Amino acid sequence: MSMKKNKLIRLTISYLIILTVIFIVVYPLLWVIGSSLNPGQSLSGSRMFPENPTLAHYKYLFDLDQSSYLLWYWNSMKISVATMALTVISVSLTAYSFSRYRFIGRKNGLLTFLILQMVPNFAALIAIFVLANRTGLIDTHLGLILVYVGGQIPMNTWLMKGYLDTIPKELDESAKMDGAGHLRIFWQIVMPLAKPIIAVVALFSFIAPLGDFILARILLRTDDKLTMAVGLYEMVAKQFGNEFTKFAAGAVLIAIPIATLFLMFQKYFVSGLTAGGTKG
Repeated sequence: MSMKKNKLIRLTISYLIILTVIFIVVYPLLWVIGSSLNPGQSLSGSRMFPENPTLAHYKYLFDLDQSSYLLWYWNSMKISVATMALTVISVSLTAYSFSRYRFIGRKNGLLTFLILQMVPNFAALIAIFVLANRTGLIDTHLGLILVYVGGQIPMNTWLMKGYLDTIPKELDESAKMDGAGHLRIFWQIVMPLAKPIIAVVALFSFIAPLGDFILARILLRTDDKLTMAVGLYEMVAKQFGNEFTKFAAGAVLIAIPIATLFLMFQKYFVSGLTAGGTKG
């Protein structure tokens, strides 16, 4: 009886913790969605479940004559997709090199990446701004993409290297005996087994530009180059910018591409795909 009682207590505590976490996550989300459906512009009278819900705020955002939201949305998608693609390519090559090869400066390189993880991008705003200004990348999406990719490499390289280290090197040796070169081993042997960590890196590098405000605010100047974060801020920060319900509607729409990408990569978010790789 005591074992059953202890098991019941542990199960109850586990469910309470899960319900608490769900409440913490869902409660603000419901408020944002509810605020986006509330009539009017102020959040003071908003409700989580509005009595007279309206889609007027969403219609306003999609009206090209009144709002630049769709342009900001397109800019953010372009920057995020480009950042994701370049980050996955650069991190895959870098992590594979550190994981599979032994060369002079390998340990110092990994240590440098470890130190760089401790310095966030916004801590180097002045240096980034001066560098972008001297290279003519101010108010360009290319400059912002390069900054994002550079900031993603150190952390994700360590993350992917740790995963690649778990892939048996016997697979590489077997492929070499069959005449496969380094590029073929990387592309056809290691990368297919590393799909879970590639999906994680891709998701992280896609989300980061969407949630960034500081770097985009510093580097981008003109309205047609703004991202969603900066554009929505300008909507409520300008004089008489009492557009908080429209801001909430714009914030809700930001979650659509993130949720879509997560659902696409969900099947890769599992472990143990390399189990049995050396069987037989």
